[in-house]
Amino acid sequence: MLSTIIAIVVFIVVIAAIMSDKVHRTTAAIAGMVVLLLTGVLNVDQAIHYIDFNTLGVLVGMMIFVGVIKNSGLFEYISIKSAKIAKGDPWKIMVAFILITAVCSALLDNVTTVLLVGPMTITIANMLGIDPVPTLLAQIFASNIGGTATLIGDPPNIMIGTKAGLGFPDFVKTTGLVCVLILIVLIFVLKVTTKKKLIASSDAIEKVMKLDERKAIRDHELLKKSLVMIVLVVLGFMLHDKLNLETSAIALTAAAVMLLIGKQNLEEVISEVEWPTILFFMGLFVLVGGLEKVGVIGRIADLVLAASGGREIATMLVILWASAFLSSILDNIPFVATMIPLILDLGMQGVNVVPLWWALSLGACLGGNGTLIGASANVVLSSISEKHGYPISFMQYTKRGFPVMLMSLVISTGFLLLRFGV
Repeated sequence: MLSTIIAIVVFIVVIAAIMSDKVHRTTAAIAGMVVLLLTGVLNVDQAIHYIDFNTLGVLVGMMIFVGVIKNSGLFEYISIKSAKIAKGDPWKIMVAFILITAVCSALLDNVTTVLLVGPMTITIANMLGIDPVPTLLAQIFASNIGGTATLIGDPPNIMIGTKAGLGFPDFVKTTGLVCVLILIVLIFVLKVTTKKKLIASSDAIEKVMKLDERKAIRDHELLKKSLVMIVLVVLGFMLHDKLNLETSAIALTAAAVMLLIGKQNLEEVISEVEWPTILFFMGLFVLVGGLEKVGVIGRIADLVLAASGGREIATMLVILWASAFLSSILDNIPFVATMIPLILDLGMQGVNVVPLWWALSLGACLGGNGTLIGASANVVLSSISEKHGYPISFMQYTKRGFPVMLMSLVISTGFLLLRFGV
């Protein structure tokens, strides 16, 4: 009982500290983890068990990978080329990057996508003399929406697909369709709320249009190697289940190969890794692990199912909305892992669980847009933004992200009801 109280209090205090922006989120997460260890809620072995090393492997691997290929000048080239195609119009550039981010997140993992697209956004914004934060926030939303669309876009989908026997085409036809609708609405909302804020001076646009993107390439040999490796990484992520490899193995392999063939300064590349972000996720995994160990997450899952009173449609909607709200503050992986056996058990009792799988997928993945700590992509891209002098506070993000999450849930609710409820 005492361990349960400690785990809950520590988690709430850490989240409150992060929301206040008076304590760095990494400091808060690590401090919370230490409290759990000192109070005996978890021992060191248990804490290590709850750390998702696959996620950390993807983060570190892709950060190193991007750290090498950026020295080729590829990002600057794409930034200038994109800006010139869009005639220097910041709004058109935002829409282009939203679509690129969503598609790439559906084929790669969200973190890899924002690592590739984020630096390009900041480069373009600096060229045009505009604030990059609105576009970066839009990319975060697009990455989580795009990641929801396919089997491989977000880890919860892989877990659900494996246990439910759902394949890549099943996700494209269901969550993929929903995500296209959400993305269209998102672009319309951003046009109304953001377009007027994205104004560049005519002088800045003229300077951008005069730039020669070919001169941005600093190392042609490294560029060729980078392009080949990017294609191989995309294929690796798409086929990792058939190759029987974890996504972290793909990411770390890509990093190792680029370090070998890229011939860049190792210390400089390693310094590009967002180590505070890595430590934040370690702490967060342990904090959520503490809640899982004392049974809190299991009880929440039971309450979610009990709240529906056993009615199939009600159960579907409760899972959708509860999964989203919980995933906006909790790591969605342990919650989904807890929900899967409960849904399987309902299937054994004769309940049609197909709608429940889609509700869990949509809720757990789209809920990531709710808060700054709702998904890995949010934390990574906000860290990149902060590193370049554009900090994004917890409340600043939540004011924009939470309404996007609610909009996504409303659309998902309508879709699920049309598909399964009427």
